[in-house]
Amino acid sequence: MAEPDLRLARVALTLLAEPGTRAVHRLVARHGPHDALSMALAGEIPDDAARDAVRARLAAGDPRPAAEAALATGGRLGARVVIPEDDEWPAQLAGLEHVRLAGTDRRVDRELAPPLCFWVRGTWPLAEAFDRSVAIVGSRAATQYGEHVATDLAYGLAEREWTVVSGGAFGIDAAAHRGALAVGGLTVAVLACGIERAYPVANTALFDRIADTGLLVSEWPPGADPLRPRFLIRNRVIAAATRGTVLVEAAARSGATQTVRRALALRRPAMVVPGPVTSAMSVGCHEILRQHDGARLVTNVAHVLEEVGRIGADLAPVAQGPEQPRDQLDDQATFVLESMPRRGAITPDALAVRAGVDIRTTLRKLTLLETLGFVARRAGGYGLVPLALRRPGPP
Repeated sequence: MAEPDLRLARVALTLLAEPGTRAVHRLVARHGPHDALSMALAGEIPDDAARDAVRARLAAGDPRPAAEAALATGGRLGARVVIPEDDEWPAQLAGLEHVRLAGTDRRVDRELAPPLCFWVRGTWPLAEAFDRSVAIVGSRAATQYGEHVATDLAYGLAEREWTVVSGGAFGIDAAAHRGALAVGGLTVAVLACGIERAYPVANTALFDRIADTGLLVSEWPPGADPLRPRFLIRNRVIAAATRGTVLVEAAARSGATQTVRRALALRRPAMVVPGPVTSAMSVGCHEILRQHDGARLVTNVAHVLEEVGRIGADLAPVAQGPEQPRDQLDDQATFVLESMPRRGAITPDALAVRAGVDIRTTLRKLTLLETLGFVARRAGGYGLVPLALRRPGPP
């Protein structure tokens, strides 16, 4: 367990700069939380934009008393603050230190540094919850198809003891959380606001269920508003904390596609569920598949596990129909069968000529075809058995 003043310093820094700010993360990495806070208060931040943002927030006063108040409020809410110095900190978040997104100048796409701390509701150790986890994300305005797929994937993953991670929003997020809860599995909601705020409010009961059996996680202190940019800032955590990300439905400009792009930049498995080409809610999914060679198409739990599971141990079975009697035929037997007349009978000699197979082989294959119920002996040779009289599962 880290020292209380380390926790206080990290919380105070989150009050001065939005999560993900690289300049602040570098100060902490080089000088430690205490000195980094002192330098931030003194305006000693080398990045101009970060320094200006900190200066603007300092107009509200020293952040340390506010951090103490936030910690007290969190305690009353049953929330704890987890920091990198704690044993339960997820080590995989360090992958955000060097990640870069190409072709963008937006702040939310540049400021992708690891979190300084998390506010957590729920009893599960954070690192344990994220260790075997898969993110399922997608559109808020999901279709019935999308919600069905998300629920089914989450149910199957939770049934196999994988944690399902999402953002707690309407649509795909909520379907994923409910799918995991339905089987008694572990699910984590990563929020873009204060830990005590149910956003959207209609999901209050869902959030309470998640807190009881799983985890609610946020980088923002109690009382923080769900500002639009914070959802994109939050998405980097969903991508970095999990073994892989599944995109179920997304419109062309959906924020969920940004989660997948972050997973791709982190070189984590990025998976996409295809949808109807006529659906606006699948445009974003299909564009990810078109634009990124690293994205994999998945349609079921087995496909997802093949991407995130143990190498060589979680391979998805090849999709195929039920075994048919024809599957037992080699090329010669198939030629003999296809050369049979549709009506009447034929002698083995004549059949051998039609099939281009020698007579001895033709006789052997006729015996096999008779055993499988495809042909029967008749006066004058062999004839096809009518479909209605064949064994179940004929060609």
